[in-house]
Amino acid sequence: METKNLFENTEVAFSLKTDSELERAYFLFKMISSEPLVKIGTAATKFALNINLPVEGLIRSTVFDHFCGGVNEEDCMPVVEKMHQKGVCSVLDYSVEGKNLEMSFDIATDKVLRLTEFAENKEALPFSVFKPTGFGRFEVYRKVSENEPLTDIETIEWEKIIERFDKVCQKCSETGVSLLIDAEESWIQKSVDDLILEMMRKYNKDKVVIYNTIQCYRWDRLDYLNLVLKIASEEGFKLGFKIVRGAYLEKENNRAEEMGYKSPICPTKKATDDNFDSIMSFMFDHPDVMTVFIGTHNEESCYKAMELMKQKGIEKNDLRVWFGQLFGMSDHISFNLGLEGYNVSKYLPFGPVKDVMPYLIRRAEENTSVAGQTSRELNLIKREKERRKL
Repeated sequence: METKNLFENTEVAFSLKTDSELERAYFLFKMISSEPLVKIGTAATKFALNINLPVEGLIRSTVFDHFCGGVNEEDCMPVVEKMHQKGVCSVLDYSVEGKNLEMSFDIATDKVLRLTEFAENKEALPFSVFKPTGFGRFEVYRKVSENEPLTDIETIEWEKIIERFDKVCQKCSETGVSLLIDAEESWIQKSVDDLILEMMRKYNKDKVVIYNTIQCYRWDRLDYLNLVLKIASEEGFKLGFKIVRGAYLEKENNRAEEMGYKSPICPTKKATDDNFDSIMSFMFDHPDVMTVFIGTHNEESCYKAMELMKQKGIEKNDLRVWFGQLFGMSDHISFNLGLEGYNVSKYLPFGPVKDVMPYLIRRAEENTSVAGQTSRELNLIKREKERRKL
């Protein structure tokens, strides 16, 4: 097959969707493509949930079932197994946004530990995942990042954070499940990076268990990779990175402007795309030390990665290269890559309907801002509907 047209095959892309699920997807992306509708819809949903109107059933049968795997891990398994039969793995992502209490950080840690045990020996679930701010307070990470002295209580909090990280990393090392750790805002990322590097030192000796996340809209990330490559090569451990474009664009630029420092974000979308490609090629230049998880919905980046693999003689199913997309989006990328024999994982969010709503609302809002993405989804769904004569 001509590689350049790989993502055009809608029959493969939507093979798991029934006719009615395809119609629902069309309806959802049509809604999401209209910014006023998203604003009204999210406001109405928040309001209805806050005053306990019985809307959970409606949410469950529309937006929730399209973007989420279920309310708990067992509930997700039919979806996980169906996708795995098509060559696509899953990353179970408990998408409940944390509260700022020590107790909730402990609960989040236990949840990740349980999910890691749940994934053990399941070929369809190669990864566990967590977000650093799920394990500790934002302000503590910020102070450690900016070398501000911690109070006695904060010192205890920071030690607890290190302990939680270590517990989960150790569990992953024991079970053979790899661990993806999400990225945060730039002004707390340094403490996260340093802590994850410690974990890599400890647990990535023979193979990559721990993955940090590189946000490629930050112009300083290639320098960072050069730095850690030098450390890992000298000390003899391996590096794992998930690369993404980045999620806090406006927040980052606004803070930089308010506080009068140079924005850490690339000045243009094109600069971000170029940076993503440079970082990806850099990682492919060092496959003996670096393992890459390419988290992207950008078709060009996927084609470039496939081309780089070919140039470097890296087999399609080499476990040092993974592709990842979110469940409910870019099925034309995930399932066509899976069919071709590449390693692909879908992030599969789950949790109680009410608790996952903040995640879903963010998804809808992000999609409205990436207009090209939504119209591409609509276009492909429309083509598949025509192919099925719906």
